[in-house]
Amino acid sequence: MEKKGSLLKEQYELLINGEHVPSSSGEYFDTYNPATEEAIARVAKATREDVDRAVSAARNALENSKWARWPASRRGQILNRIALIMRERFDELVELEVLNSGKALSAAKGQVMQAIEDFELYAGAVTTIAGATKPVPSGFFHYTVKEPIGVCAQIVPWNYPLMMAAWKVAPALAAGCTIILKPASLTPLTALVLADICHEAGVPAGVINVITGSGADVGAYLTEHPGVDKVAFTGETTTGKDIMARASETLKRVTLELGGKSPNIVFEDADLEAAANGSVFGIFYNTGQSCEARSRLFVHESVYDAFLERFVEKTKKLKLGNPLDESTQVGALISQGQWDTVHSYVQLAKEEGARVLYGGKRPEGEAFAKGHWYEPTILVDVTNDMRVAQEEIFGPVVVVIKFKDEKEVIQLANDSIYGLAAALWTKDFSRAHRVAGQLKAGVVMINNPFSTFPGLPFGGYKQSGFGRELAIESLELYMETKSVLSYVGPKPLNPFGI
Repeated sequence: MEKKGSLLKEQYELLINGEHVPSSSGEYFDTYNPATEEAIARVAKATREDVDRAVSAARNALENSKWARWPASRRGQILNRIALIMRERFDELVELEVLNSGKALSAAKGQVMQAIEDFELYAGAVTTIAGATKPVPSGFFHYTVKEPIGVCAQIVPWNYPLMMAAWKVAPALAAGCTIILKPASLTPLTALVLADICHEAGVPAGVINVITGSGADVGAYLTEHPGVDKVAFTGETTTGKDIMARASETLKRVTLELGGKSPNIVFEDADLEAAANGSVFGIFYNTGQSCEARSRLFVHESVYDAFLERFVEKTKKLKLGNPLDESTQVGALISQGQWDTVHSYVQLAKEEGARVLYGGKRPEGEAFAKGHWYEPTILVDVTNDMRVAQEEIFGPVVVVIKFKDEKEVIQLANDSIYGLAAALWTKDFSRAHRVAGQLKAGVVMINNPFSTFPGLPFGGYKQSGFGRELAIESLELYMETKSVLSYVGPKPLNPFGI
């Protein structure tokens, strides 16, 4: 891919009420390319005062811009226009995402395309927003109205910066809400560009605002702000719990898409070639930095050796390197802190009695001397009670565990605080759906490595969160239902008979 750089600027400001403005403190922070450790831009560091300004702008837009009262079809036209502009700038958006996240170009292309398709999905879904009438006693008339929930704080992670922003922004705009978008401090650039595109497409000033800076400071303040009606968060489970607690003070609506330790089950009758291909993708896609990464690989004991041989050989063939190279399949980790976390888990695995079958270190060669590179890593001799089998590593590390039969593997797969996704490989149609029905996961993949497409609900069980995104049903997360009961009878009502 030819480097264009047209969307990369030296400095980015906050976006409040349709204007690019500096932080009230005048402070900035650097954002980096994880593949090279080079600073690529300065970004305004918001303060709590800036959060107040953004919430005020969003509240004013909700009440005075008439955005929520526009005909649904008109909001749909705006969403389609956003998607069209994104398609026109596809290459530039992909490049900016790669530069700021270190992910492979091939991964970024798919994610930017899905972000575009999200806006197209909700452009059509907006016309499905409708109330209903209900049977009531004679002389009465009843109907329900769907109204936007209000001002929404949307906090998105660094692993899928643009795609996660689209997952939240598109349905909120479709529902008529106003937004304060808080991107991760490590990857703020494409969220800022997305908001600019929204304004270019015709979204009124104040409807979408972007605050960049510390999650622990301005992000936390945003979740407890009395002017915010709803919080939508994607990220780590501990942070999600904190957000839920803060939001509870004002009884905000909350949706959470949190961590995972997803099982990937290979039964004895599986197509081992297909299972190996899909399993390599399921853990090492996006450098393993995915909430639904299939990081616990359960393999039936009768095919364990044959499967593992295939799995290791395919893992060895993965290409690491320049993320902007079309042939690269695995990019860099997001930061040195994340590299340290991943490596500490590999060291812990060895202390717990596991064995590194492949990987477990920085790749060799001058090309990887700088940047946050980590080899795809396979851990064996693992038991499900080890910390590396229970805790989310969020990197290119898979633990491999043998199992004896269907009953055992279902118990092992469900033995986790998480319940986001699960995958299974078998030629037995009956078994596939029997096991899918018993797995405690919001998403189950059968004989394929893809967790979702636009239009399919995505979300988790247990401590992987609640609420579903990416589907038409997601509109309900951004709307209230108002019940209206009127009397239309010929005589005045006199319940007390006085």
